[in-house]
Amino acid sequence: MLNRAQKEEVVADLKDKFGRAKMVCVADYRGLDVDQVNALRSKIRGEGQGDFEYAVVKNTLLRRAAEGLEVDVIRDHFKGPTAIAVSYGDPVGLAKVLVDYEKENEAFELRGACLDGKAMDKAELATLATLPSLDELRGKLVGLLQAPAQKIAAVLAAPGTQVARVVDARRAQLEESGGA
Repeated sequence: MLNRAQKEEVVADLKDKFGRAKMVCVADYRGLDVDQVNALRSKIRGEGQGDFEYAVVKNTLLRRAAEGLEVDVIRDHFKGPTAIAVSYGDPVGLAKVLVDYEKENEAFELRGACLDGKAMDKAELATLATLPSLDELRGKLVGLLQAPAQKIAAVLAAPGTQVARVVDARRAQLEESGGA
């Protein structure tokens, strides 16, 4: 059991996390054994590269920490056994991990999320998980930016290539006629 000072410290830590978070997801972990929870934590840490966190927290502490913050829109989900997953970076990556884990484990149930102050239900979270990640979008953008430059280089190189082909054809023609 936590004493008052420890509870205040947990609430202050949660307030800090909620203030920095891009997305906070709430889940019911009832029915998962310790190995399954540890596997989920490892997967979240690995995928997030330090931008994702997973924790089991008492609902009263969650409610106190959420007061006055954007996360307060999902306070109705702080009932029963509650786990939170927090993303400080790419929210799509965290959504993918959680939605995939929910599909693999019937005992794990996503309740909802808060993305930049907007409450999301399970369906919206599942839709978010289908979007490309931030790294994938960056890759596509770089590809789009490079494509016009490659096309310009090809167009500029085309006349030179054509002249080289004509010269080579003429050389081959002269060799044939000179050798005959």
